Amino acid sequence: MSSTLRALVVAVLSCVCVLVGVPAASAADDDPPVVGYDVSHPQCDVPLPDRPAFGIVGVNGGRATRPNPCLTEQLAWAAEATGAVRGQPALQLYVNTANPGQLLDLVHTWPLAGDSPYGHCDGANDEACSWRYGWLRAYLDVEAFFAPAAERAGVDPDPAAHRWWLDVETMNTWQYGSPAARARNRAALEGMAAYLGSRGAEVGLYSTAQQWGRIVGDVPRDSALYGLDSWLAGGGTPAGARATCRRAPLVGGGEVVMAQYVEDRLDHNHPCD
Repeated sequence: MSSTLRALVVAVLSCVCVLVGVPAASAADDDPPVVGYDVSHPQCDVPLPDRPAFGIVGVNGGRATRPNPCLTEQLAWAAEATGAVRGQPALQLYVNTANPGQLLDLVHTWPLAGDSPYGHCDGANDEACSWRYGWLRAYLDVEAFFAPAAERAGVDPDPAAHRWWLDVETMNTWQYGSPAARARNRAALEGMAAYLGSRGAEVGLYSTAQQWGRIVGDVPRDSALYGLDSWLAGGGTPAGARATCRRAPLVGGGEVVMAQYVEDRLDHNHPCD
């Protein structure tokens, strides 16, 4: 139905209700909610919307190595989502990402051994160890952070039951300044995607074009990231989010499936359908 015709029908029904003494219903009363929300540690102890269309919960507490202290409560909240939007799972998750390889003297979580698609990791700041770093971060996100909280919340702890987003932002620790640095960053994200994929999970990418270009840059066709769908930030308003849906995805072969905007100090998410 066109917006003009819909408005005319609502106006006529409102007049009829006034004439017969029946309260007029809102045009949206029978429409299921189509907005989702993403929450994490900043929303601890903050009232959240009842029964959203879908909920996206941050597994980490702002850094790739920290858990979200409110993960259990927020998983229970997202489990009440209606799932009313086709193509958007009711409960989704996102994880912080990073690559601190340029700070080896200050990092205690860097891998010292292990195999990767880039060869054997021996503790150096290279693509092999960057990939292992990402793999291990995703492993801990699932096994140490998400799964125990999911069991406490009564949520399916199997990562394959949910969609997972890799949150790529400049606020986290990355390597900068050269194509080689961006390649190492890409390898870390590939390692995370590989672990989640090995558990049967659907994986997507969250960022803005500007941040993605600075951290990762172009992704070749043979990368495990190629073809993943995008969740884009930076819409600002509902109209801005709809416009964001028409932007290019972060990587070739994927689609923009969701756009984020902020309203009433809460992250809203518009499905791009």
